[in-house]
Amino acid sequence: MRSGRALGILGRLALVAAGAALLAGCNEDLGVTGNARAYSPIPEATLKSMTAKSTTKNAPVLIRAYKKEAELEIWKQQADGRYVYLKTFPMCRWSGQLGPKMREGDRQVPEGFYTITPGSMNPNSAYFLSFNVGYPNAYDRAWGRTGGSIMVHGICSSAGCFSMTDGQIEEIYAIMREAFAGGQHAVQMQSFPFRMTAENMAKARLDPNIAFWRELKKGADEFEVTKMQTPVGVCNKHYVFAKAKGGASFDAESACPPLDLDGEVARALTDKEAKDETEIKKLVAEGVKPVRIVYQDGGQNPAFAHRFAEVSRPDAIAAAPTEFVLDDGPKAKPAAVQIAAARKSVGDGLSKPEPVVALAAAAIPPAPAKALPKGAKPVLTASAKPATMPDVTGSVPAAFAAAPSAYAKEEPKSATRAFFDRLMGSADAPAEAAPAAQAAGPAAAKPGTQASARKPGLDPTAVALSPAAE
Repeated sequence: MRSGRALGILGRLALVAAGAALLAGCNEDLGVTGNARAYSPIPEATLKSMTAKSTTKNAPVLIRAYKKEAELEIWKQQADGRYVYLKTFPMCRWSGQLGPKMREGDRQVPEGFYTITPGSMNPNSAYFLSFNVGYPNAYDRAWGRTGGSIMVHGICSSAGCFSMTDGQIEEIYAIMREAFAGGQHAVQMQSFPFRMTAENMAKARLDPNIAFWRELKKGADEFEVTKMQTPVGVCNKHYVFAKAKGGASFDAESACPPLDLDGEVARALTDKEAKDETEIKKLVAEGVKPVRIVYQDGGQNPAFAHRFAEVSRPDAIAAAPTEFVLDDGPKAKPAAVQIAAARKSVGDGLSKPEPVVALAAAAIPPAPAKALPKGAKPVLTASAKPATMPDVTGSVPAAFAAAPSAYAKEEPKSATRAFFDRLMGSADAPAEAAPAAQAAGPAAAKPGTQASARKPGLDPTAVALSPAAE
């Protein structure tokens, strides 16, 4: 019996060896490490944009992310302390539904205000490059939310993370690195379900998450009014967007201390809130219905529709998300019941495993470019990688340069490791799933109906893709 089991293990090891040889044979760039990628320069076009907007590569940075729109914005600080918009990166993949992350394994991309430090940066990520957004924060912990290691990373694979292309994360990582080198101690990341407009809030008015989203909107409004980094505290299990008086500290589960409010800012915020509430009431009166968008498992920016064969859960984004109109009449069922029925009718696939074959292929770095003819000039492409470590002496703080030890347990299991786990017969290795065509843009539907596949809704050339985007 033992000998039979041993032969089985040896057979699997032979398969692993064969698989490793196959993977190595498809890739001639395995010597390029994550560390080399981590020192790639900021593209020249982005540096010129910084100069044009009166900021520098070493100035502080702030990130704003929107799940529904699948966009990640980069903002940079000017000399007066105010932030100026720099560029938008279309998000390649996010998972779950609109709403906060509640527990480990729910595939939800978190929503809230998070902090990224130099120690959050992972140059050796199995997902090309990555940085930890800081989930769970004090608010999440106060509500007993579980999980962790939520990243912004490459490879276009999400199991609760903000996933970009390799070229995009290389640029975002470089922008963050130079801000830390310039002395920034922490980067604020604001993560929202959607852009916090009056129209989106009107449509979300019956959503079970609406109270939480109204809270997030207060923080979003603070930034919109001041263009300064939003002060964030958590007390009484709620966000407060102000500093405590006298340098007092916040306790997430205790009563809030006296707050240090700027009178001018407070008046501007009150005016904006009143204006938005008036607009929401007007939209409702004009017939804007409450809706809930139901995804099979998240989505991606329309700029990537039909452009990626290797993404996580391609089956889940092959069909459009469905926008269900909710009943807000006097005899309507609770919104949560209506939403549950809507999700059941669509058959969202959050319990389906990650497609290993697609991810294993995506995890392999591209082969280096062929030798150029004599006299020809090099042209950078999505697969171009630095052959040697650039000279970055003095530009990276020690806290960032050292590989963080916190990543022994990185976000999801690496795709390549999952591939070999399956060869070895690991019990937790996910099953294969065939790739499917992708599409973009929510389709309107009445409750209980299935949306049809959509057409691409955005010309990729109209989006601020990084020069190295795939």
